[in-house]
Amino acid sequence: MKLHNEIKQLIIECLDLEDVTIDDIESEAALFGEGLGLDSIDALELGLAIKKQFDVKIEANSDATKAHFYSVASLASFIESQQA
Repeated sequence: MKLHNEIKQLIIECLDLEDVTIDDIESEAALFGEGLGLDSIDALELGLAIKKQFDVKIEANSDATKAHFYSVASLASFIESQQA
């Protein structure tokens, strides 16, 4: 779960979510829409931050990318698969 917490911390820092802690973000919850409520601008910023911190290449505007960005858990799986 260490990677999950790193991703949560990255989301909070990169998007300046002042009133949110890593405990507030559920690993399986949606990051966009009804979940955490992120939007497409947030997705771009988060994508850049993930690329920088984890050295992972992310395809823009692909259906696979949307699936990877669904939740913290799906992002963690994607990052692990890219680093393997």
